[in-house]
Amino acid sequence: MVRPAAPESDKSARASLAEWLALRRTADYAARSNRLTEWIADRLRGRDPLHLLDLGTGTGSNVDYLATRLGSEQYWLAVDKDAALMSAGTRPATAETRVHVETRVVDLGLLTAPEIFDGRDLVTASALLDLVSERWLRWVASQCRRVGACALFTLTYNGRNECEPADADDALVFSQFDRHQVTDKGLAGAAAGPFATEVARRAFNDLGFDVRVESSDWQLDTAEAELQRELIQGWAVAAAEIDPEQRDRIEAWRLRRLAHVTAGESRILVGHYDLAAL
Repeated sequence: MVRPAAPESDKSARASLAEWLALRRTADYAARSNRLTEWIADRLRGRDPLHLLDLGTGTGSNVDYLATRLGSEQYWLAVDKDAALMSAGTRPATAETRVHVETRVVDLGLLTAPEIFDGRDLVTASALLDLVSERWLRWVASQCRRVGACALFTLTYNGRNECEPADADDALVFSQFDRHQVTDKGLAGAAAGPFATEVARRAFNDLGFDVRVESSDWQLDTAEAELQRELIQGWAVAAAEIDPEQRDRIEAWRLRRLAHVTAGESRILVGHYDLAAL
C-alpha cells in the first residue's frame, strides 16, 4: 500500500517514510502468515548458507522478520532506490549472528538489474506488490524461474477496508483510494493495486510454480491509535488527489474518522494477502 501522508495543512501529523515503516512494523508482524513462512522455511531447510534477495527493502523490516525464522547462515542482498532509507534501518549483522546483509541502491522500476537474482535461494518483499505493474511481476517471476529461487511476498493490499464505527462516506473514500492504487508508482507501468496478488499468482503459475496464498489482514484496535491516524490521513490524501471535486467532503470524513480514534472507539481492518511460490 502506498505510504499515507497527511494533508499539507496538517504537516505536524505527517510521518516521514522511515517513521511510517517503523509505525507499521508491529501490525505487519502480527498479520503475516506463519504457515506460508514455515512452508518456505521447510523448503530451504538444509541449505547452508542461504542466499536471499529482499526487494524494496526500506528500513529492513522484512529481513529482520525472516532472519530469525529461516535458520542457517544467511547472506542477504537488500535493494531499494532510497539509500538514506536503507541506512536508517538495515545494518550488516555481526558474524556471530550468521546473518549478513549487503545493501545496494537499485531502481527496481527500470527492470535492468537481473544480476541481483543470481544465486538466490529466496526472493522476497513486503508491502510492495500492490505498487508494481503486471510487467514488473512477470519479470520478477521469470527471474525467480531462471535462478530456481522460491518467492515470498507478504502484506499485499487487496482492496478490503472496514472501519468501526461505519461512516456514510467510507465507500466514497475507499473507492477513490483504490483508484489511486492503480496509478503508476514508477515500477514499470500502472500498478496492479488491489489485484496484485492475483496477477502475481498467474505470473508464477504460468511458469510452473506451486503458489499458495493466505490472508494477512491488519486488525487495528484502539491500541494502534497512531497507526490508525496515519492510515486515515493517507486514505484522505489519496482519495482527494483522485477526486478533487469531493475534497471538502473527504476532509469532513477525515475529521470524523480521526475523532473516532481520539475517542478510543475506532477499529480498522485492512485486507492483505501473503503469497508464496515454490
